[in-house]
Formats: sequence, structure tokens, C-alpha cells
Amino acid sequence: MALCVGFFMILVDMTIVAVAQPQIMQALDADVNGIVWVTSAYLLTYAVPLLIAGRLGDKVGPKRVYQAGLLLFTAASVWCGFSTDIGELIAARAVQGLGAALITPQTMALITRIFPPERRGAAMGVWGTVAGVATLVGPLLGGLLTDSFGWEWIFFVNLPVGLVGLVLAQALVPAVPTHDHRFDWVGVGLSAVGLSALVFGIQEGESYSWAGWIWALVGFGVVVMVVFVVWEHRMRGEPLVPLALFRDRNFSVSNVGIATMGFAVSGSMIPIMFFLQLVGGMSPLRSALVMVPMAVLTGVFAPIVGRVLDRVHPRNVIALGLLGYAVASFWAGWVFRPETPVWLLVSPTLLMGLASAAVWAPLAATATRNLPWHQAGAGAGVYNTTRVIGSVIGSAGIGALMMSRLAANLPGVDATNHTGAVQQLPEVLREGFARAMGQSIYLGGGVLLIGAATTLFLVRTGSTGGGGAGSDTVPETLRSDV
Repeated sequence: MALCVGFFMILVDMTIVAVAQPQIMQALDADVNGIVWVTSAYLLTYAVPLLIAGRLGDKVGPKRVYQAGLLLFTAASVWCGFSTDIGELIAARAVQGLGAALITPQTMALITRIFPPERRGAAMGVWGTVAGVATLVGPLLGGLLTDSFGWEWIFFVNLPVGLVGLVLAQALVPAVPTHDHRFDWVGVGLSAVGLSALVFGIQEGESYSWAGWIWALVGFGVVVMVVFVVWEHRMRGEPLVPLALFRDRNFSVSNVGIATMGFAVSGSMIPIMFFLQLVGGMSPLRSALVMVPMAVLTGVFAPIVGRVLDRVHPRNVIALGLLGYAVASFWAGWVFRPETPVWLLVSPTLLMGLASAAVWAPLAATATRNLPWHQAGAGAGVYNTTRVIGSVIGSAGIGALMMSRLAANLPGVDATNHTGAVQQLPEVLREGFARAMGQSIYLGGGVLLIGAATTLFLVRTGSTGGGGAGSDTVPETLRSDV
């Protein structure tokens, strides 16, 4: 469980920031686009290094990489708290993303290397429980700290947690066999340029009225990513993305599924919190309480689903989970109205909680089930990169759609000026603003339907099928400490 401290802190930090977004906008005199970049900058610098971070863990050991990432993440959190303008906060969040990129693959890779395939579903269930508890603690802690001390404290709280995590990692995380790797720096550069162009173009498109150069930038990003794939295919030696991993159908399908889930979950948090606070008039803490039932259900059912997954066909669980979250997204967007009672707002989040338990851990377990131990870090890096890329594009895409729908539903009104007031909007603006937020969430639901359809192609594998991941595992005596 020692490695779960850093993973827990990363997930808490993602949800804790969502609750405080209106307060950050007011304190740093930012607009909606600026606050979206606070999320997107973090996700972008999180996504690009994930691939090389997984390989780095294989090469020098996951324990060392985990500790380095935790130290960087903690220091960047303190910088975030001391930021005095939106540009500085975005820069600090970008450094945070680098730290998170070093941490995440190590947790998943060690689960893959330590537990045999027939026990990996249950282990991933615990991993999923950590995610569920983090999504519960994040909004509550964010609301409490923001209401009581100010938005800065949502970042300062990471300092003691990070220090405890470093001590636990030093004492409890075992050393595991390493495998030497060469790093594909050309691949790193191509992926960084391509993703950056795509995200900037998508997110800034509405701000520049989708001018020709914006479309050219998006097109350039697509071309660079195509070149990246071609390079990875033809490269001799060790590519950044081992395309051979995708020969396993479950790994390929799981990557599509997790990308759609990342898209929907990351992108929808901004409109949800804006609606609850600016249309519903809720405080940060009260808006966080609305999300508590969802997180509780995820935390309770994730370990149960993890145990069941080892005995049933994965598509029966995962496809149903993605479909359930899609239905919940459309439901939430439909009930986003100023007159909607709180109990009806909570109802779709209950379905989101159940669906999440059937997606996060089961997808991770299915994706990594057949990976050989020496590719555990690379596989975890690819999988988590796919998830975060989905989150990056989702945050940018839904953020751009928010700006577009605000312009359509409130013509002639600069809604960004009102959102900086951190109070309930004037009654005349609430209906149009609520419709814009609800319509933005529909995009995530549509993408999830694609994920649900794709995961119907998952296949059931034997306990030792595929790459034989279970043949080179860490001794039983090391398992209790991780």
C-alpha cells in the first residue's frame, strides 16, 4: 500500500482543484479559458513524459522513479499555492504534471510484476478503491479548505502528504529486477510537439473564432502524431511506444476504453462545478458534498468488481460500465436547470459511481493481464498515457464547447465576467448558463458510447495466456509491502 500514497495524492489533486476553480478565477483575475488551462497544462505535461517514465522505471527501478516524482510533485504543489497570477499557476501546474508522470506508471507496473494474472483483478480492485476514496476526499477537502482558509491551501496540503509518502516508500517499497532500456528521444519530441499543437488548437479555437491558423495548427498536430506512429513502427531498437503491445487485442481495446473514460471524466468536472456554484449558488463545500455519493459507491464496489472480474468475461463488466457512465452523463446534462432540486442532481452521479467501479480497475487489469514483466513499465506507461491523452483532449474539447455554448445561449453577454464573482449568477443569466453547462457534458457521453461499443470486442483469456506475465513475478514475501 505504500505506493498508493503518491497515486492517491495525484488523484486528490485533480478533484480538489475542480472545486476551487471559481475562487481561483476571482483571486487571480482569470477567465474561463485561463482556468481550463490550469487543468490542461497539468494534463499535457502529465501525458507526454508518461511513456518514458514507464521505461525509466524498468531501467533504474520503480522505487527510485516514484520517489523522484513524489518530491517534484510536492515541491510544485507549494509553488502553486504561492502563485500570484494565472500564468504562474499554469506554469506550476505544468511542473506538477511532470511529477505525476513519474509516479503513476510505477504503481501500475509493480502490480503487474508482483501479482500473477489470476490474482491481478483483485489487486487492481484495491487500486480502484484508492481511486474511489481519492475522488471522495478530493472534493470534500477542497471545499473545506477553500471555504475555511482559501484556495491556496488545496495545494499546501500536499506538503505533509508528500513527505509521509517519501518516508513510506523508502521503508516499504521493495526493489525489483530492472531491465535496461534505450530512450527514444525522437519519439519523445514528436509526441510532445504533436500533442501540444492539438491541445492548444482545440482549446484556443473559440477564443480566436476558429481562425485559419487554428485549423492549420490542429492539422499540423495530427500530421506530427501520424509521423510519430510511423517513426515508432520503423525504428530499430526500442521505440517509445512498443507497437507490439497492441498485437494483444485486450490491450488495444482497453486503451480505447480508458481514453474515452478519461475524456468524459476530466472534461465534465469544470461544467459540473460551475453549474453547482454559479447557477445553484452552492459553496465549494456544498458542491463537493453533491459528489460524495458517487465517490462512496465507487469505493465500495471497486474491490467487489475486481474479485468478480477474475471469474467473468471482462466485456460484460467494462462495456456495461462505460454505457452506464454515458447514460449518466446525458442524464446529468438534461437535469442541469436552475429549478432542479438537489436530489435530482445527485441521481445521475449515483449511476456514475456504480459505472466507475466497473471501468477503472477492470480496464487496467484487462489491459495488463498478458504483459511480460520486462514490459510492465512500458505497458503501464502506454496505458496511462492513453488515459491522460483522453483527459487532455476532453478537457480542451469540453472547455471549447463550453465557450461556444455560452456564446450561443447568452448572446451578447460576457459570461466570463460574471463567473469571476464567485457567487450565484443573476437570475436572468442562470437558464442560459445552465443549458450551456449541460450541453457541454453531452460531448463526454457521446465519446463514452464509442468506448462502450469498442470494449464489446474484448476477449476472455486464460490465467497464463498472452505474454506470460505471471512467470516472472516478485517473491511472495515482497507482496504485502506494496
